[in-house]
Amino acid sequence: MVQSVVYAAGMRIPPPAPREAPARRGFAMMLMIVSSVLISFGGLLSRLFEDADPNQINFYRSLSVFFTFSLVFLYNHRGQSVQDFRKVGWGGVLASLCLTVAGIAFMQALAHTTVANTMFTLAAIPFLTAALAWAFLREHLSLLTVITMCAAALGVALMVVDGIGLGSVFGNVMALVTALGFSAFAVIVRRNRHVDMVPALILSAIFIVIISAALRYDDLNISWWDIGLCILWGGVLSGIGNCMFIVASRHLVAGELTLFMLLEFAISPFWVWLVVHETPTQWALAGGTLVILAVATRALLEMKGKSGLLKRGRPSPV
Repeated sequence: MVQSVVYAAGMRIPPPAPREAPARRGFAMMLMIVSSVLISFGGLLSRLFEDADPNQINFYRSLSVFFTFSLVFLYNHRGQSVQDFRKVGWGGVLASLCLTVAGIAFMQALAHTTVANTMFTLAAIPFLTAALAWAFLREHLSLLTVITMCAAALGVALMVVDGIGLGSVFGNVMALVTALGFSAFAVIVRRNRHVDMVPALILSAIFIVIISAALRYDDLNISWWDIGLCILWGGVLSGIGNCMFIVASRHLVAGELTLFMLLEFAISPFWVWLVVHETPTQWALAGGTLVILAVATRALLEMKGKSGLLKRGRPSPV
């Protein structure tokens, strides 16, 4: 999940180099696959906690995210860390608030609906971002994008309606709120393209820690097993996975990145089914498949249309 946020945040990722060597692009694709697989285990980890509730998980997980991204930011900016952090401005604060809402809603979604419903809904983030960008930034939407957005919206609607009979409507709605939060963040980043928004990730982690602590001030004691899972999830899997993603994204265009990021959303429910036997309903699978196919089709068509840009060393628009 964090992959798309890091990419949207613009961690100084340069455009693809002119006439990329096949070996280098192949290595980048391998890194993207490994990165997506690593991060896809998040859904499974959410099912392995002993007794920690969503607020307790958010507290320790966000602490580990804070330390991981702070170290990355300090390393990248070295002697100018404080000055560069302040450059994020009020736009960055607003972006961090969107991420805060998304982060809190994400844990609530995982706690109240299936991992499949959550991940399949998050796969619609590219289209939600396009819709918000059209509404607030007046960015043009092609007919193809509108058609694929409608298909993805239908898929999400199937999962939300399916939750009515299963008592998981709240979880499905929280998954949709999560997707909207990340999409709103991406739109703010587009509005402030000249600003490095990585500090917004750090601020968001701080806000989530504060809110989670306020909600569970009476009891933040959880088992060492659960603390270890939080560190593994937030600091290790997300940290290593996103470092791989940053390296790989230097050699791939946006359409390719979107396709590989879909791996996270597609295989995350598989791990949960394999280990804890959490099986999505037929309607959830149908809706999720529709969302994944819509995003994949749009990404493939973008790659076909932007292949000339890659050869000339120009970045494909996100």
